[in-house]
Amino acid sequence: MSDRDSKLIVGSEEWCALPLLGIPAVKARVDSGARTSAIHAFNIKSFKRGVIPWVSFEVHPLQGNRRTIVRCEAQVVDKRVVKSSSGIAEKRYVIRTPLHFADQQWEIELTLTNRDSMGYRMLLGREAMIGRILVDPAAGFLGGQIAQERLDQHYPGHVPGKSGLRLALLASNPELASNQRIMEAAEERGHSISFYDIKQCYMKLDPETPEVHYRGGQVLDQIDAVIPRIRPDLTFYGCALVRQFEGIGIYSLNSAEAIGHSRDKLYSLQLLLRSGLQIPVSGFADSPIETDELIDMVNGAPLVVKLLEGPQGRGVVLAETRKAGESLINAFKSLQANLLVQEYIREAEGRDLRLFVVDGKVVAAMERHAAAGDFRANLNREVHATTVKITPEEKKLAVKAARVTGLKVAGVDIIRSRKGPLLLEVNSSPRINDIEEVTGKDVAGAMISAIEKQLGWKRALAVAIETDAQH
Repeated sequence: MSDRDSKLIVGSEEWCALPLLGIPAVKARVDSGARTSAIHAFNIKSFKRGVIPWVSFEVHPLQGNRRTIVRCEAQVVDKRVVKSSSGIAEKRYVIRTPLHFADQQWEIELTLTNRDSMGYRMLLGREAMIGRILVDPAAGFLGGQIAQERLDQHYPGHVPGKSGLRLALLASNPELASNQRIMEAAEERGHSISFYDIKQCYMKLDPETPEVHYRGGQVLDQIDAVIPRIRPDLTFYGCALVRQFEGIGIYSLNSAEAIGHSRDKLYSLQLLLRSGLQIPVSGFADSPIETDELIDMVNGAPLVVKLLEGPQGRGVVLAETRKAGESLINAFKSLQANLLVQEYIREAEGRDLRLFVVDGKVVAAMERHAAAGDFRANLNREVHATTVKITPEEKKLAVKAARVTGLKVAGVDIIRSRKGPLLLEVNSSPRINDIEEVTGKDVAGAMISAIEKQLGWKRALAVAIETDAQH
């Protein structure tokens, strides 16, 4: 028998098992183009048993299912920089564990990384195949399929119970993808979360018994924290509602004051400048009589005209010529609309950065490219977005911008210029699903973790780890 005949023939996707990790079935992408194997992991925490480094982590073993969770621990054998398929380098923990496939078992190395946005929870790279496997890329599941009924038997009791915090999502549309992700992230961590339509809430202002009510007379007092996602046109009422929750002692992930600061674009820019942060040169005036001088302030045409009350990414227009700028400014002023004029950063070529800041840390970043015929990328139109390596200066700028406006959760928009990175906007209700899909980062999970940290809530797994670390 030749060496070739003794090897396993596998397809481009296969079911396998990682028995020591408690994972009886996981669908793997078999990819000889990738050197290193990887398993989807989140809530990764390092600890020591004696002097030996270990790592705990959680896995969503089933595609398209974030509610089934397996909690794992393994000894760390290395910490390695791995470049993803998108070209972004990431430092990952490396563990070693037996892989079971068909009737064979052998030990492989796995790196731990968040693969929620990927098609497969596990990637089997060529280092795990050498000497054992040949790949038929046209085939799949040569080791056998696994029916849903069998998967249900494999993972009984792996959906977390609702024993955690009681959370409320204050928003307008429960079907919005970002709102769905927040609720999913809360539930997968064992918390109870309810959706409340901002317009269906009402308040009792009383010195003795201040309350928030919901349609039908429900009193919202059995809540540990609220997550506000307020539409721009509901800023006034939404902030009043958040203030009411804060007044009765319920924590809000973003405070009413911070949301108000971020929604007042002129005031937020003044705050940022006062703190020494750089923005594009901007002008603001009440009278159209000053139009010419306003345009000169921002170095003439082309220039950008922004409505101060416009929703995120909308109400922003490029005036190519001075005459077009004058017409735009005068037209908006005749409608008694408040607006900013801003210098046009030509060298950005229709690109900007969206940095997602949670609790003082940049948890994800992407670069957005404007659609054809548009001058600025934004998430309310069809745009192309990619992962991006941000500089320490850009990271520092985003974190400070969020801190200055008082936001625990912020989408910070930055544009790259010859003068360095410049701040465009700080958003209090940034979209989540887009940046998670592009970067593969668990942004919604980071938001829930920030609430857990603020309220001093620890999961059972974290307590067990601390106990192990003390022995």
